[in-house]
Amino acid sequence: MMSIKKTYEKIGFPRLIIIVFIIVLLVAAASLKIPLSGIYSDILIRFGMNAILVLAMVPAIKSGIGLNFNLPLGVIFGLFGALVSMELGLHGWTSLFASLLIAVPLATCGGYLYGLMLNKVKGQEMTVGNYVGFSIVSFMCIVWTIAPFKSPELVWAMGGTGLRTTVSLENTMEKILDNFLSFKLFNVTIPTGLLLSVGLLSFLFWFFTKTKSGIAMEVAGSNENFAVSNGVDVNKERIKGTVLSTVLGAIGIIIYSQSFGFLQLYNAPLYVAMPAVASILIGGATVSHAKISHVLIGTLLFQSVLVIALPVINIISEGSMSEIVRVIVSNGIILYALTRSGGVE
Repeated sequence: MMSIKKTYEKIGFPRLIIIVFIIVLLVAAASLKIPLSGIYSDILIRFGMNAILVLAMVPAIKSGIGLNFNLPLGVIFGLFGALVSMELGLHGWTSLFASLLIAVPLATCGGYLYGLMLNKVKGQEMTVGNYVGFSIVSFMCIVWTIAPFKSPELVWAMGGTGLRTTVSLENTMEKILDNFLSFKLFNVTIPTGLLLSVGLLSFLFWFFTKTKSGIAMEVAGSNENFAVSNGVDVNKERIKGTVLSTVLGAIGIIIYSQSFGFLQLYNAPLYVAMPAVASILIGGATVSHAKISHVLIGTLLFQSVLVIALPVINIISEGSMSEIVRVIVSNGIILYALTRSGGVE
């Protein structure tokens, strides 16, 4: 009895409800004769696609700036890196690595400048970040229309100016990580390369948190007075966390896009922070405390609900409500997580 109680307390009531809901959906899917192997495969892929974007929240929280609602800043740099690699005519792994090599330095510079700004508005970081994210996306809508790209895969056909709204990655790096060392287990496709990339970045960040620099960043975020008394430059550590969050956002959108098969420009990055914020809060994080386990658990739960609910509702409603239900389910989970920003324990 005590072990059950401890397990319940460890899981938490909100996550327990979500797990039960997922099980009910799986039973419904099985009764409707929806192939569960396809659902499990989609869950693994969606998890791998989104986990790095959720991971980008952790350094921001640990450094004391809270939830990074300006994740679109890093996403913009990631998209720009991918576009440049396509403009250069690169393909395959070369295209992927070139995208990262271009995006990471730009995201580092952008994150540094953004961190300087956040140090001027302490206590209002999440509100300011939200508006800055909206502003950046709106500004880039102008940039995408006048950017001097020439590749036929990027610009509008028939002599149009500016970049396409959606750019296909079919001939460059589509699913290059998904297919790397992938295999089938009980008819479930395991996207080995995609999961390895999540594992590698999670391990590297975990290792960083164990270093002197990582510990200093976490101390600065958890107790500013204690950090100052021990000679830690709080403003510097906040900038460090902002830079790491922005860089992970840039890497995350490249990994997401190669799996999705498209780059989505213009207004697409506008609300990219919302699912990431919801995922990490559902995983058990708070606005002042986050761990990698919160990222993995939250992403898995959030994406599982979306993946399973849609085909079930699609069959029940005969296809007439799938998009409506997708919006209700996804935004409902986001709303619930944001109302529990103190942590869904």
